[in-house]
Amino acid sequence: MTAPLSGRVALVTGGAKRVGAAIVRRLHGAGAAVMVHHRNSQKDAKKLIDELNGARANSAASVRADLLNLSAVAELVKTTVERFGGLDILVNNASTFHPTPVGEIKSTDWDDLVGTNLKAPLFLAQAAAPHLRKAHGCIVNITDIHADRPLKRYVVYSVAKAGLAGLTRSLARELGPEVRVNGVAPGPILWPDDGSFDEVARQRVVSHTLLKRTGEAEDIAGTVYFLVADAPYITGQVVAVDGGRSINL
Repeated sequence: MTAPLSGRVALVTGGAKRVGAAIVRRLHGAGAAVMVHHRNSQKDAKKLIDELNGARANSAASVRADLLNLSAVAELVKTTVERFGGLDILVNNASTFHPTPVGEIKSTDWDDLVGTNLKAPLFLAQAAAPHLRKAHGCIVNITDIHADRPLKRYVVYSVAKAGLAGLTRSLARELGPEVRVNGVAPGPILWPDDGSFDEVARQRVVSHTLLKRTGEAEDIAGTVYFLVADAPYITGQVVAVDGGRSINL
């Protein structure tokens, strides 16, 4: 049987590790060729690309880019199209996350958090739009449940993700009917690498989920796959994958 995404090309930002790598593996496992974007995770990217090309030759590549550089953003799309001959799927997964309590917010915090979580997805979508229209493709933005329920002490991050949720709906109007645009809003899936959530904080978060547990990166990857491959009449929607936390805060 032909793989569901055979012949399709996906670009996944922040795709070298964590949730991004799970998304890459899910789309690749369904037959897609994948371009894995990373900023500083070169070793992780190489290991992932070697794994994927070992399973299916010449089906994966990686590219390094700073998403705060708009010329690099446009180049990402160009590199993907040149490498694989087109672009069908754009997954805006790359994100920065750090606290910005009121009284301590700096302009550099705004530039970083809004630049990565909102500005880059907008300009990536703009650069990708002609190719996605031609392919009748789709965009999936990884938002956050805190786009609707702001996270205390994370003002700028919450604002940026709220903007990304709004961008998802706006792009669905702008790019339809040829291109579908949806979002996935994770809840507690993987904890930040910086240790900003200690065990007490983690248990407090988990206690607000209806399922009383954290999710897995594969839960996000599976939802992305659903929106890409199995949801031809869904656009302009943001799906919460959070164990019910967003309705229990």
